[in-house]
Parts: sequence; C-alpha cells; structure tokens
Amino acid sequence: MKKIALIILFISFIACKQEDTYKNKIKEDVAFLSDDALEGRKTGTQGEKKAAAYIVERFKELGIAGKGTDNYYQSFTFTPKTNPHESVSYTTNNQDSTITGINVLAYIDNQAANTVIIGAHYDHLGYGGEGSLYKGEKAIHNGADDNASGVAVMLDLAAKLKGVNTANNYLFMAFSGEEMGLLGSNYFAKNPTIDSKAVSYMINMDMVGRLKQDSTLAVYGTGTSPVFKQVLSAHNDKFKLVENESGVGPSDHTSFYLIDIPVLHFFTGQHEDYHKPSDDADKLNYTGMETISSYIFDVISDLDDNGKLAFRKTKNESEESPRFRVGLGVVPDYLYDGEGMRIDGVSEDKPAQKAGLEKGDVVVKLGDSTVTNMMSYMRALSVFDTGDSTKVTVKRNGKPLEVTINF
Repeated sequence: MKKIALIILFISFIACKQEDTYKNKIKEDVAFLSDDALEGRKTGTQGEKKAAAYIVERFKELGIAGKGTDNYYQSFTFTPKTNPHESVSYTTNNQDSTITGINVLAYIDNQAANTVIIGAHYDHLGYGGEGSLYKGEKAIHNGADDNASGVAVMLDLAAKLKGVNTANNYLFMAFSGEEMGLLGSNYFAKNPTIDSKAVSYMINMDMVGRLKQDSTLAVYGTGTSPVFKQVLSAHNDKFKLVENESGVGPSDHTSFYLIDIPVLHFFTGQHEDYHKPSDDADKLNYTGMETISSYIFDVISDLDDNGKLAFRKTKNESEESPRFRVGLGVVPDYLYDGEGMRIDGVSEDKPAQKAGLEKGDVVVKLGDSTVTNMMSYMRALSVFDTGDSTKVTVKRNGKPLEVTINF
C-alpha cells in the first residue's frame, strides 16, 4: 500500500513539474517587443537587433536550441528597392547602401523524419515612412498587433510543444524584413538551414492580436493541403472561421508556398490602427490570443501522426486582381463574409471621408456595378480614373444610402 502511495505521489510530482515548464508570457512578450525603446523594430536598426536578442533569450529560456547559420541567427544583406516594380537584390557585401536583416531560428529536434515550421515576422515600420498610413509628425510605429502579436503566439506555441507531439520536429522562425517585401522568409526559402524537402507544412501568424467580439478568425492557405479544412473544422468550437484557399498572400507564408510547402496563415483582421503609431499593446485582446494559440496547438496535435502532408497548388487570386488608378480611401474589412464590401476604417481627407462614408458602411454598388464581395469591388473600382465622379450605394445600419464620390 505504501508503494502504491509513493507511486501516486511520484506521478503527481511529475505532472506538476510538466505544468511548471509552461508559462503564458504572451502579454509580457508583446509588451517588450512593442515598447518605445525598440523604436518600431525597422529592419536593420538597433531596435530590431534588440528585439532579435530578446527572442533568442526567450528560446534559451525555453531550452530550445538555435538553428540559424550563426547559432540562432541567420543574417541577410540586401540593397533596398529604388522603385516598387524591381526585385530586392541580396548581396554578401556590406556597403553604405545596403541593409542587414536578421532572422531568428530555433529548433526542437525530436529525431523525426519531418519538420513543421512555425513563424511570424518581428520587424515593423520604425518611425513610419513607406508603408505607414499615418499623416502626422514623425512618431514611433510600435506594431503591437503587426506583428508582436504573432511572435508572442509563436513563442507560446514553442513553450507548449516542448516534449509533446514528437512525431515531427519543429522549426520556429521570427522573420526580419517582412514589411519590406517578405525578405527574411524569402531568403530562408532560398537558403534553408534544414532540408526543406522534409518540411511537412508551415504555419504563419501575422496580426493575431485583435480578435473581435464575433470571434472571426481568418485562415488563409486552407487549399494548400487536402487535410487542412477537415482538421480546422474538427477543432473549432470558438471561432467564426473565414477561410481562403490561396497559398499566396501579403505575408511570409507565401515564401513557403512558392517552394511547394503547405501553409496556413492566421489573421484577426485589419483595423484603424494598422500601420499607425496607435498600434499599441494596450489595444490587444490577450484572451483572444491565448484562445488562438490553443486552437493552433490542437491543429498541430491532430496532424502529428499524419506524416508529411500532401501539397496542393491553389489559384493565385492576386494574379486575377484588377489594377486600379484610384481608391476610395478606406480599409476593407477582410473578415466580412456577407454581401458587399464592409468598410473597417476611413482615411483622412480621402474621397470616402469627403463623401461622408463611415466605418461599418457596406458598399453594395459602385457606379453601375453591383458589389457582392472584395473582388467585385475591385473590378468596379478599376474602371475609374483621377477626376471621375460616381454614385456609391452603401448599407448603413441595414438601410441603403447613396452618396457621390469624387476621385
């Protein structure tokens, strides 16, 4: 009897020890990464280097080894674009005109045949400049949601995956240079530090900090492997999922899809603080971030015994997107799955604001064209040029309202 009691006590002790190894530090990680002291973590700056060093220390704290070209680091040097249509040139020479970014990589080696990549970009816009939607005086863009949120959830998953789901290895990556054109992930895809042919799938988290009251969560890349939709559905009892099959999008998962790796990108939507100094830590939904982390963990757990996932090519919606010369000056609600295009934000001194359009309005007609979704909205917009004017019909609080837009 005494032996049984001792065994039970020992098992309880081990269980407590395992619980002690996991600590939720999501809020703490966001607070550090989005602090003014890092000056917006722009690629190549001292602020980004401080962020990289912090992420390395977090991996060390978790007991996860480095997997870069220099322990945890993978540096890449590039010449910035001088016009938006050219490609960035990577170089081995550090010169006055070049910038050096740093990917941060850590690896759980379970001696498995395949590896799962879990990533998030940690760079942001510094004091603004190109990419900023802020029109005021020079100010730090802290990027709490974009993308301290994704890095914090990545680190949380790293803590949860220690010693469990051991049928795969796990490569955790904090990417540099995302805001300048997916540079860090693109560089890794061309210069992998593991066998990329043995990568089962890649999970990307970019802007997962603003889960709304209706719990809408966007997941892109659901068509890149035949098993994704079923697994996402099987573990979802908390979210209103908005799924997009395409593996191509404006974030780092695209770099992996383009080398035939199945991808999933998690995203809670744009907002009025996107690419502005007001994207601060106090505006994040930390309970929502914890729920997203648990959901992704459940998906990873389900896929643990699936072996290497089959890859499937998807339609590239960006190639079908019409080009347009004018804009309304609004931020679309990319999580809206109703009829029309819902406005999630209105820019200062732009056509939409001047016409009296507001956040929450749903555009249902633009000129002679009916707007049923984002693609039809873009097609309708593409026929207009600077100096044109047209009628726009929106639904506001369920009632139609017609205004005149001057481009």
